[in-house]
Amino acid sequence: MARTPSVMIPLGFEAPKFALLDVKSNLIMKSDDLFGKKGTLVMFICNHCPFVKHINQQIVQIANDYLNSGIKFIAISSNDIINYPEDSPTEMKKNAIKEKFIFPYLYDKTQIVAKNYDAACTPDFFIFNDSNKLVYRGQLDDSRPGNNIEVTGIDVRNALNALINLKEINPKQKPSIGCNIKWKN
Repeated sequence: MARTPSVMIPLGFEAPKFALLDVKSNLIMKSDDLFGKKGTLVMFICNHCPFVKHINQQIVQIANDYLNSGIKFIAISSNDIINYPEDSPTEMKKNAIKEKFIFPYLYDKTQIVAKNYDAACTPDFFIFNDSNKLVYRGQLDDSRPGNNIEVTGIDVRNALNALINLKEINPKQKPSIGCNIKWKN
């Protein structure tokens, strides 16, 4: 398993706009329509990565826990599907249904969105405030496949709670660790 850390881009970074295919609805969805009133969690994930498989249940639980909080959740897969066919839109839709994703699962065919966000790995988490400014980037929590630490989502939960309650978000944030995004040749 590759262990690629996320890029810790500067806090305050403005969320790049996008329009991507939602594999669940088969509709093109625009970031302007997806971002939340209080904030947005953008997650770069994929189907095949063991780091993502390890946390899928928790990200669904977090999305359910914050359903009525004004925070929106967006998942994006940017992997090269020629070399990783299990990350194709058809397989993404199957996975979204199986995992009970209640948020859009978007396919970044050109990989431009991942590049614009400076996403490096799966999973990679970015939390934006109501002005679409970055307030958190990094890990879900300290759990990784095989390290016997429970998956709680505590780092993301703490950031979301602070955002909702208009409290300062701890600027000491740990990078996520996961599989590198599978870039096209």
